[in-house]
Amino acid sequence: MEFIEQIGKVALGSRLRRLTEKITEDSAQIYRLYDVDMQPKWFPVFYALSKGEEKTITAIAREIGHSHPSVSKIISEMSKAGFVIEKRDETDGRRNVVSLSETGMKVTEKIGDLYLDVASGIDDVSAQASHDLWKAIGEWEFLLEQKTLLRRVQEQKKLRESANVEIVNYAPEYQKAFRALNVEWISTYFKMEENDYKSLDNPDGYILSKGGHILVALYNGEPVGVCALIKMDDPEYEFELAKMAVSPKAQGKNVGWLLAQAIIKKAEALGAKKIYLESNTILKPAINLYHKLGFQKVAGRPTPYERANIQMELIIK
Repeated sequence: MEFIEQIGKVALGSRLRRLTEKITEDSAQIYRLYDVDMQPKWFPVFYALSKGEEKTITAIAREIGHSHPSVSKIISEMSKAGFVIEKRDETDGRRNVVSLSETGMKVTEKIGDLYLDVASGIDDVSAQASHDLWKAIGEWEFLLEQKTLLRRVQEQKKLRESANVEIVNYAPEYQKAFRALNVEWISTYFKMEENDYKSLDNPDGYILSKGGHILVALYNGEPVGVCALIKMDDPEYEFELAKMAVSPKAQGKNVGWLLAQAIIKKAEALGAKKIYLESNTILKPAINLYHKLGFQKVAGRPTPYERANIQMELIIK
C-alpha cells in the first residue's frame, strides 16, 4: 500500500486491480463456504442464465457488458465443469445457445443465502467507510462513458504542450518555413498551383504589402505552423483566412486552433466583419476545426484553386 500511495493517482489501475484481486480471492473462499463449486469470474454469466432461459453468447455478452471472446471462454470453462449446456439454436442453426445444466440449476437453488449474506457483508463495510464505493463506481462508470480516461489524458497533454506554443508575427526569417509547411500539406493531398507559388514564393509582395498578415506558431522556438490573413478585393469579404499549415510533428498540440484564433482576433482588430476561406472536404480535421471556430458553409463562389470544393465564412460578432 505504501508503494501505491507514493506513486499516487497514476497508479489508479494498479490499485483497482489489487482491490479486485483481494475481493476475487475472498469470493472464491465464500463460494467454498456455501459449498458452491464455482469460479468468481463465472458469476456474471451464471447470473444471466440463472432464470433458466437459453441465450446466445452474443446476447450474454451484451447483457453483462463483456466482450464476446471473454464470454465464449467462460462458457467453455463452465461447460467443461458441467455448469452449462451449449447446443444449436432450433430456430437458427447457424448459432449456438447456452443454458444452465442440471448442475448449474441446482446451484441457483442454494445460492440464495450466499446472496443475502454477501449483500449484508458489503453493507457492513459501507457502514464503516466514509464514502459509498458502490455509488462512486457508478459515477465513474457514467463519467468515463461520456468521456474516456484516454480522451481526458489526451486533452491534458494538448493543454500542457500548447502552453509551449507561441504565436508571433511573420518576419523574413520565417519565409522558408512558411513555404515548406504549406508545400508539405498541399503536395500530400493535391498538387501545387500557380496561386500557391505566388503567395509562398513572395509573401511580402502577394500578402503583406497588400494589407494582409501572416502569423507563425513556434513550438519551443521552432516554427511548426503558419496562417495568413489575405486582404480581399471583394465587396462582401475584407479578409480571407488562407495558407494555414501545421507540421505533422506538431499535431495534437493545439497549434491549428491557436493559430486560427489569433488570426481571427487579428481580423477583428482590423475592423473586419466577415472572414472567408476555401478548403476541401477531404481535409476533415481542418473542416472540423473551422466548424468549431464558427465558420459556416456558403454558396459556391469563383475560386482560383482547382482543389477547392467548399467555401466558408465566419461572421465576427
